[in-house]
Amino acid sequence: MNRFKKDAVVQDGQDVHASAGDGIDRRNFLECMAWAGTGLLWTLAGGVPTSQLLAQTMQGHGASAGKVQDFSFVQISDSHIGFNKGANPDVTGTLTKAIDKINTVPGGMRAPDFMIHTGDITQNSKAVEFDTASQVIKSAKVDQVFYVPGEHDFIDDGSQYKDRFGKGSQGNGWYSFTHKGVHFVGLNNCVQVDAMGNMGPDQLNWLKSDLAGQSRSTPIVIFAHIPLWMVYEKWGWGTKDGEQALAMLKPFGSVTVLNGHIHQVVQKVEGNVAFHTAMATAFPQPAPGAAPNPGPMVVPAGKLQSVLGVTNVKVVHGHSHLAVVDSTLAENA
Repeated sequence: MNRFKKDAVVQDGQDVHASAGDGIDRRNFLECMAWAGTGLLWTLAGGVPTSQLLAQTMQGHGASAGKVQDFSFVQISDSHIGFNKGANPDVTGTLTKAIDKINTVPGGMRAPDFMIHTGDITQNSKAVEFDTASQVIKSAKVDQVFYVPGEHDFIDDGSQYKDRFGKGSQGNGWYSFTHKGVHFVGLNNCVQVDAMGNMGPDQLNWLKSDLAGQSRSTPIVIFAHIPLWMVYEKWGWGTKDGEQALAMLKPFGSVTVLNGHIHQVVQKVEGNVAFHTAMATAFPQPAPGAAPNPGPMVVPAGKLQSVLGVTNVKVVHGHSHLAVVDSTLAENA
């Protein structure tokens, strides 16, 4: 297998921007993606995809103190606790199934170090919804859970979210931490202008200062609710001032941007930055432009769990990009 085009976009396993000059045709690309679903982790290093069996990549490789060490973490998104319409009348049940899937670690594999939730924990920012979400998520067998808010978590002034999940964060809920040599930055881009995501000057100034203290060789992981890049402007699937944040990330050798909001997998690799949006645990949304408007999409009851899922992210010492693998709730652990 040859190279991916550096700005190739993958949506739900399909190459949206296929190019005859890539050295890989769409059929072969889809075969590669199918392999990923059967226990392979793909790592894009300098645009060249490499794969290893999941069991192999989960084994420890060892690293000296202060350097990047091998570990994995898991991402979930868009739980929408409190939603009860036809697209999924039991969002608590599917969130529970997602947590159960995370807790089922095959023999010989290492459990994830922590979990991140990329927003829309609730549907209406109600206390009872936050209570239910907290009760389900606390059963995850991880050391810690990190949150960023979605617009549904900020329907009020954000006080419910900040009181429960934003303690110790700055401004409207942004913060950073470093884990085993990787620097993580959680952003709130739901301070919105119309339907578009927005961060605002205070957060951007903080981000500039935060990144200034990091070595250019330090892997960076950014996580926020709304995609930082413009997935589909007509539906507001992007961040108004996202380009300013992305410009700050260009000097770093390895950047991974994780988002939710659009309830489907869309990936893009552009230079040193790998973008990835996750499936929801609540309900799917239509592909960009495939419907008059975005919103909860009804699928046959037997298919629902095949369009909901979780994302596992593996950090492997010596690889310039993180390996990202999505799995649906319908798949066996």
